[in-house]
Amino acid sequence: MSERSDRPGFEVGTAVRAGATHEDELTDFVVTVSNGPSAGASWVIGGAEPCRTYVGTSEVCRIRLADPLVSRRHVALSVTGAGLAVDDLDSTNGTWVDTVRVGSAILRGGETITIGDTRLRVDTTGVPKPSRAPAMVRFGSMIGASVPMRRLYPLCQRIAASDVPVLIEGETGTGKEVLAESLHASSGRAGGPFVIFDCTTVAPNLLEAALFGHEKGAFTGAVTARPGVFELAHGGTLFIDEIGDLDISLQAKLLRALQGAQVQRVGGAKWIDTNVRIISATRRDLEKEIQEGRFRDDLYFRLVVARIELPALRDRRDDVPLLARSFWTKLGGREHELPPDLLAGREDYPWPGNVRELHNHVARRLALGDLADSLPPRAERATSGDIIDRVLAERQPFARARERVVFEFERRYTDQALAEHGGNVTKAAEASGIGRRYFYVIRSRSGGE
Repeated sequence: MSERSDRPGFEVGTAVRAGATHEDELTDFVVTVSNGPSAGASWVIGGAEPCRTYVGTSEVCRIRLADPLVSRRHVALSVTGAGLAVDDLDSTNGTWVDTVRVGSAILRGGETITIGDTRLRVDTTGVPKPSRAPAMVRFGSMIGASVPMRRLYPLCQRIAASDVPVLIEGETGTGKEVLAESLHASSGRAGGPFVIFDCTTVAPNLLEAALFGHEKGAFTGAVTARPGVFELAHGGTLFIDEIGDLDISLQAKLLRALQGAQVQRVGGAKWIDTNVRIISATRRDLEKEIQEGRFRDDLYFRLVVARIELPALRDRRDDVPLLARSFWTKLGGREHELPPDLLAGREDYPWPGNVRELHNHVARRLALGDLADSLPPRAERATSGDIIDRVLAERQPFARARERVVFEFERRYTDQALAEHGGNVTKAAEASGIGRRYFYVIRSRSGGE
């Protein structure tokens, strides 16, 4: 938990990621190791950088420290219009700004960040200067005119022009699949197939066969031979979604396939050559998964030759009206009929389901029209007071009061699960640990649409 401080040099409390501001004028910062094993080293954190700068002991961290008390990916730094944003990444030993332990903070220069036995001095480089974000509003199917998105586009163009493996990081619903397809469409492999493999939607006992294919009779139900996604993506791009959910027992086989550019079908004896570009995506912190023994570090380094971090929608609020208008027309709505109150009451809404939730909100309004207004927006539900306090104030019998609380919990829980999985009941149920049929039962009795 972040602690409060009255010190004027920094603000503690709310995480602010790169570009979570309307301002194009940004100040660069210099971070210098003043004490610790890497003393004397320094780095410039620029306002034009497309992704957060990670600090830790991992090889993929730009600020890599030789301090055993520092986590693999300990803290993230990014320049915003308010200053240098510092976000602790659930580190083992915590992050301190001067004498205060923080979860997140905004620094303005002159502070000291302490992680492990290392102290990092933060200074500004001088006057603010333009962020140099290009005047682009899209990359392929990715849409966004906000500063954090415009910073990303040049990086996306460079990555698309190469053939290296790419890891896309970001919260659920931020558009990782859309970006992956856009990278493919802008690459030299655009004429080849784009194949999607979602690690969360395939039964564990079928994962290997889905990845590498299987021969006839390889297992019960294998009545014909089938190629796996590596063969299907030959000459094109294989997008492995939610790679962090892949069972560790299969990670070694996936690594072997990537290293040798060959696969062997389940039940088969021969090796099949493959020519695919790998783009993977995850909502998880794979560095933490490695630290906890759930992900292989050698596979991680094979996947993360290039890395893109997609911002959450709450960090690119300028894009909400633009995205809403785009979704409205793509879903069949006429642009001149776009409701002026489509986003009313949601100016400060955090959009926990990100772009996917906004898409569903627009689709719901387009399908139901004014009837959608009869259901209170999620923003109201979340801020209209504590449900337990309201039920207690009604002085209802115990059984009825408990029923009301459970009803509200089930409605909010399933609403959020559906928003995070694009309205897909199967995925929402699996992620919630609930059977699909029971998920439907909960939705129906809680008034879910």
